[in-house]
Amino acid sequence: MMAADVVLLIHLSYVLFVVGSLPLIWVGAILKWPLVGNPWFRYLHVAAILFVVAESLLGIACPLTILENNLRALETDRSFIQHWVHKILFYHLPEYVFTLIYIAFAALVAATFKWVPVRKRSLKS
Repeated sequence: MMAADVVLLIHLSYVLFVVGSLPLIWVGAILKWPLVGNPWFRYLHVAAILFVVAESLLGIACPLTILENNLRALETDRSFIQHWVHKILFYHLPEYVFTLIYIAFAALVAATFKWVPVRKRSLKS
């Protein structure tokens, strides 16, 4: 597999974690899954979307996109993975649209902390 494709699949995994975790938390709250109250999972999730929001507000390109583009410059063939994952991840819209979406999504993630609280760790004596 080409290095750029590996980076692209890592990027896709990051996006799936950020986007997919929110409905997972909601469904898990209804079904009483312990994972949804896990502080490590929840704080990692909110940190992941806040990183994206910060990048967007600061006008910084995603490091994974930069790395992939640099690796693509060294490779000549367009891959099957590149073709389809790019269709999933990348859209041609003005940057401010993405920034607004990221901020709204982060607000929803933050609000979910109130709706589905993080489980407090019990102190053992």
